[in-house]
Formats: sequence, C-alpha cells, structure tokens
Amino acid sequence: FTSEQGKYLFMWTSAIMFSLRFCANFIEKRLGLSPISLLLVCAALACVGLNLASGMSTFGMALIALGIYAIGKTFFWPTMLAVASDRFPRTGAIAISIMGGIGMLSAGMIGSPGLGYAKDRFSTEALAKSNPAALAEYKAEKPSKFLFFSEAPALDGTKLGAAQKLEKEKRTPVQQAVVDASIAGDRQTLKADSFIPAAMAAAYLLLLLYFKAIGGYKVVHIEGAGGAKH
Repeated sequence: FTSEQGKYLFMWTSAIMFSLRFCANFIEKRLGLSPISLLLVCAALACVGLNLASGMSTFGMALIALGIYAIGKTFFWPTMLAVASDRFPRTGAIAISIMGGIGMLSAGMIGSPGLGYAKDRFSTEALAKSNPAALAEYKAEKPSKFLFFSEAPALDGTKLGAAQKLEKEKRTPVQQAVVDASIAGDRQTLKADSFIPAAMAAAYLLLLLYFKAIGGYKVVHIEGAGGAKH
C-alpha cells in the first residue's frame, strides 16, 4: 500500500475504536454481554482480524480485515481495567495502575521485540528458500535474538529500505526477492501474532465458565460500617 493509503487505514481503525468506546454501556445493557463475554468476543474478533490481515492484498480487503481487528481490540484495555475495579474494589486505583503498568511493560519489553524477532526469522526463512544468494548479500551483521529462542539471521534494514523505496519496475531480481521475503515475513508475523488473542479468548472462556458456575458476573460492592453499600 502507498503511504497515503496507510494513513487512511490508520484513521479508519482509530475512528472505529473511538466511536465504539462510547457504546460499551449499550452493549452491556441492551445486548446483554457481560464484561467477560465482551472480552471473549473481542479476543475472537482480533484473532480473525489478524489472520485476515495476513492475507490482504487490496485496499478494500485491508479495510475489512483491519476493521474487524479494530473492533476486536477496542474494548481490551478499558474493559480489563473495569473488571479489576468491579471485582476488587478495595484495591482502588492501585490494582488498575499495576495492571496498566504490566500491560505497558509487556508491550515494550516483550511484545515489540518478540514481533521484531518473528519478522526477522520469517523473512530470512522465506528468502533462504527463494534466493539464498540474496540472503547472503542482505543479511545483517548481528542476528536477531529474543528471550530463550534460538538466534535467527536478520535482513539489513538499510539495504532493505533502499530496495523498498524503488519502484517495482526498477528493482533488480535480487532486490525484488528481498522485498517479497520481507512481505512474506510480515504476513507470517501477523499469523503468529494472532495466537495472542486466541490464547486470551481461551482464558476469557475459562473465566466466563467460572462466573457462570458461581451465579454470573456481578460487581462487588464495599459495605460501610453501617451496612450501606458504596
């Protein structure tokens, strides 16, 4: 996609998320979805959206795939914080702050490096199959590392960027092979990323079954000294 199309896609997903976050009360009260049910639906939609995005090749398909993904990720953050507030009111702002901090740390220290590692690994594997000579030419000096996973070769970002800036007709066969491998790596990374919301959906399903077993999801209220609920 062009840079202009990328901007439109970003505005599209942001507009969806901005609009839907005003509808959480309607979804809970009118549609009858508890916060846990909403999280389960969102996780499933996010998984579907990422898998669709991994195969998109037209702008129209991108609008559909990223639209589904945007709907899926809309309620994750606010609803999870709301659940913590509903179920553990005595913790006050402390539990919400801890959850928010863990989320930001996970995204910065695990999420981004993990996705970068996956992109490097999948891209170089694709290039090794299609054009081993190109991999030898475009391989970065330092391998990609992440946690306990084995090291993987990475593509030189400067050389890859130069090849991507060229129009398709002006690229050499080697440059085109590298660009194609990078795209293949992106697609595989999106598929791998979809396992995260899939795992979240499984966890939310277990929580939903747990709450059904104890009589349903209910907000916990703090009782004062006089027995009044606040």
